[in-house]
Amino acid sequence: MIVITGATGALNGATTDHLLGQVDPSELVVVTRDPAKGQRFADQGVEVRRGDYAEPDTLARAFAGADQLLLVSSNDPGADAVALHRSAVAAAVTAGVGRVLYTSHQGAAHRSPFVPAAHHAATEDLLRESGLPWTSLRNGFYAHSTTWLMGPWQTTGTVSVPVDGPVSWTAREDAAEAAARILLAEQPFDGPVTLTAPAAPTFADLADSASERTGRTIGFEALGEDEWRARAVAAGQDPHMVGFLLGMYEAAAQGLFAGTDPLLGELLGRAPRAVEDQFS
Repeated sequence: MIVITGATGALNGATTDHLLGQVDPSELVVVTRDPAKGQRFADQGVEVRRGDYAEPDTLARAFAGADQLLLVSSNDPGADAVALHRSAVAAAVTAGVGRVLYTSHQGAAHRSPFVPAAHHAATEDLLRESGLPWTSLRNGFYAHSTTWLMGPWQTTGTVSVPVDGPVSWTAREDAAEAAARILLAEQPFDGPVTLTAPAAPTFADLADSASERTGRTIGFEALGEDEWRARAVAAGQDPHMVGFLLGMYEAAAQGLFAGTDPLLGELLGRAPRAVEDQFS
């Protein structure tokens, strides 16, 4: 049995859809904080259970019988993500889960300036210490994030960032499909696995690609952290969120998102989607 958390979200929801094309619905269980939101899966014959990382007592029962558990990472920037993940991993141990697969991120590192990357590294430590077989799906930075991380270039004609660096922008749809393929693979994938597109363009490269795809001349500017922050706050953005996003650019500038790996394409049996597709 495969138990999937976060299936009412975009990433693991897409993974669940891929699984439903390959296995009988009776082999799947969806765990969600609000079972009503999992109705589309229940309509297809998938068991829907209630479980909430913030309510540890709900989790072991929700994970019961799992040969494999697909554990989605918390996406709440205001939450204590590591504490939530610790509860989930502890419940997986209590439930006797056969293997945990965790949706991590490329560049997971304790000292990363990008806060979620540090949370992922800490969670991988929890899995390593749990005694359970585990796989960490280190997905590349999702390509749709360029919609806001490049700034309002469609309006201004310029990609504006605080600092530049290479990023292996990866389609979330491809990462979801790859997770399904790993869950159904005959051989286990142990420890961290990197799932990225084959290239890591800089933001300056993205500006060039946007120019080619749109037929407009799209400029590029690296403003420096202070000016970028001041512009963002003056435009009405939440200062806390501005600081959170700044960590992403800083990590990119340090090369923490620069690595690429052929595994994603091998799993898909085709070339991964290109980030430039976002501009067409």
